[in-house]
Amino acid sequence: MFTADHPHRLRWSLAVTAFVTVVALAASACGSTSKPAGASSGGNPVNATFTYGAFTPVMVGWDPSTDYSNEIIAMNNMYETLTRYDSQTGQVKPLLATSWKKSADAKTWTFTIRQGVKFHDGKPMTAADVKASIDRTITVNQGAAYIWGAVKSIAAPNATTVVFHLKYPAPIDLISSAGYAAFVYDTKASGSTPIAKWFAQGHDAGTGPYTVAQYSKGQEIELRLKSFPGYWGGWSGPHYRNVVFRVVSTPSTTAQLVRDGQITWAEQMTPQLWNSLKSDPNIVTTTASSYQNLFGMLNTSHGPLANVKVRQALAYATDYKGLVAAMGAFTPSIGIIPKGLWGYNPNLPAYQTNMAKAKQLLQSAGYGPGGKPMTLNLTYTQGDQYEQTAAALLKSEYAPLNIKLNVASLAWPTQWSKAKSTNPASRQDILLFYWWPDYPDPYSWFINLFHSANPPYFNLAYYDNPTVDKQIDQVEPLSATNRPQAITLYGQIQTTLLKDSPSLFLGTQTYERAMQKSVGGYVDNPAYPSVVFVYSLKPGQ
Repeated sequence: MFTADHPHRLRWSLAVTAFVTVVALAASACGSTSKPAGASSGGNPVNATFTYGAFTPVMVGWDPSTDYSNEIIAMNNMYETLTRYDSQTGQVKPLLATSWKKSADAKTWTFTIRQGVKFHDGKPMTAADVKASIDRTITVNQGAAYIWGAVKSIAAPNATTVVFHLKYPAPIDLISSAGYAAFVYDTKASGSTPIAKWFAQGHDAGTGPYTVAQYSKGQEIELRLKSFPGYWGGWSGPHYRNVVFRVVSTPSTTAQLVRDGQITWAEQMTPQLWNSLKSDPNIVTTTASSYQNLFGMLNTSHGPLANVKVRQALAYATDYKGLVAAMGAFTPSIGIIPKGLWGYNPNLPAYQTNMAKAKQLLQSAGYGPGGKPMTLNLTYTQGDQYEQTAAALLKSEYAPLNIKLNVASLAWPTQWSKAKSTNPASRQDILLFYWWPDYPDPYSWFINLFHSANPPYFNLAYYDNPTVDKQIDQVEPLSATNRPQAITLYGQIQTTLLKDSPSLFLGTQTYERAMQKSVGGYVDNPAYPSVVFVYSLKPGQ
């Protein structure tokens, strides 16, 4: 079930690249305080504009089948999926599908397709379009297409019925809700032009409430969306009619633009800046748990960390509480599955900082104070202040244990290439990076990070445990047929991983949002990282 077609995790590394540590609100050069075109107009529900403050360019790509990066925040307003995951209830809700059922063995899933849905060119959407969209995603096999790995074939026996026939049981209702690679679109929208080329020109072909009005690559006002009059949900009642994606790379400027009302909602800023906005009567600040956690992947195949006692020693020597306090906007991780996602288990064993135990383990392996000195090389993504902070703290925490930690910041492509080197001696000893799921299922972490893979792709601890492999292969079908048993098995796998320590679990990020007080109905949904489903908001509240 593993695929090597899983591209790199670009978004958050780039997002935090823009962080600066100096709080400089007073000196912010935001220019005029008059509202330019694209400014928020949340107080005017008649033709309200929602302005999303992004740190990095949004439309990294335009193809709803293949693209796998920042564009998720815009695409989820232009495109829709069969279902959507409600993180508040933990339930999958209807979207383009009104209902669904599965066979007893969970290998056949039948979806009833919503009637009256139109694509942005006015063409009615049918079950055949659903089949064509997902078939193309599977055939092109890029981005997050691996999520459809269980699908053997898709049938559309009539205009309102889609049937998925699977090779093995899988939770197609969850998979259909994915933020990537699950969009339904008009595969014939481009006419005689190859559709990939047509998408790359800045077109969309979705059914969502908004469609492209203007795309200005490289500009601060990068993308404007306008309401689609034929949207099946209708436009009665208060809704934002326009959406603007404004790229501002400096957090202090973003904060000032929020204060001025020129940005409706900001995805993330430094904890200092976020705290500074709490006292503004026109701004609401929120926090929400995310599904995004920070790992320190330990090289289990080469060097000192090939010894499990040394890995366990590092796990005991790590000051988890100090790390999350220093990084800010993080909470300690308990196991791998974040709080709020099914499978989370607060009763899992967890490492507690214990320097005496760390010293004992190191000395039993011949290292530690009075033993052989140890030198380890750690890499983190260049410009990521959270990872930089974590690396500096780990360096100081390990030093009293006779461990010299060499820290190197590398651009993500360089870091990833080094980690995947065919020469094990060229790889790092510790690699810091984030993971979040492609759809709301714990499987994403386990199959990608801890299932053996040769050559390595995202298993950058090079962990190879046949028993764990077998359990991971068993757990995804169980999630479709016996969820409680799947949760139990996930607990067993995590317990083994804690014992084997192929990774340090350094913390789970907390989303800290700032938005205009006029925004009504906002709820953070960690299953769709930093996506704002603008249609569901009420302006002028």
